[in-house]
Amino acid sequence: MTTYSNRGLHGQLVESLGRRIVQGEIEPGEIIDLNRLGAELEVSRTVVREAVKVLLGKGLLDARPKHGTYVRERAAWNLLDPDVMNWRETDGPDRVLLRELEEVRQMLEPVAARFAAERRTDTHLEAMAEALAQMGEHSTDISVHIDADLAFHRSMAAAGGNELLERLSGILAPAQRSRDLLVYASGRDHDRRFVGAHRAVFEAIVAQDPDEAEAAMKRLLLEAAADTEAVAAQAALQGERD
Repeated sequence: MTTYSNRGLHGQLVESLGRRIVQGEIEPGEIIDLNRLGAELEVSRTVVREAVKVLLGKGLLDARPKHGTYVRERAAWNLLDPDVMNWRETDGPDRVLLRELEEVRQMLEPVAARFAAERRTDTHLEAMAEALAQMGEHSTDISVHIDADLAFHRSMAAAGGNELLERLSGILAPAQRSRDLLVYASGRDHDRRFVGAHRAVFEAIVAQDPDEAEAAMKRLLLEAAADTEAVAAQAALQGERD
């Protein structure tokens, strides 16, 4: 996931301040002294203002006349923003974010699979088949494997013919990528079971069987959730030992 730390001095300020807010180092309601912030980080007022604009857009900050710039309540944050998702992570995985991701996927993707079985075109099937082949061929190359996994789900969402559902799936992609990196790096999900679960979804979509497509996606996601929880628990235990 590309975050603001890779976007120059202005980006580094966005990354630093955003992460401090999301992780609770700077609490809701706290006033941000922009002059002091610029002096501490040795950046110009222009850089500070541009960084603040970005964080305003993400719902982390707000500004009022005679009150100043302050941290907004968490309820106002854009939690689906890729950067905000990334900033939630500390030294270990954010188990709450991972659980929430799995729960939302379980609500959305079985329906997306059902729609795909009803509405897919040959072009959609070709894209899904290519992604599935890439997953099978690159099970030991984590980067390529994850790209192929995301491409499969993206193609399936597109095949459903519901633009809003497709957009929602796209919004979740950064968090899903982080989840995949965590799980795949642990050595899990590189066996035939993982690719086979995706193939079962694909075959049901090819057969235009919406009931089986939905059921197959539910099975896949339940397996994925179990793997995610196991790896997150292991990471938490290791963190306690360290």
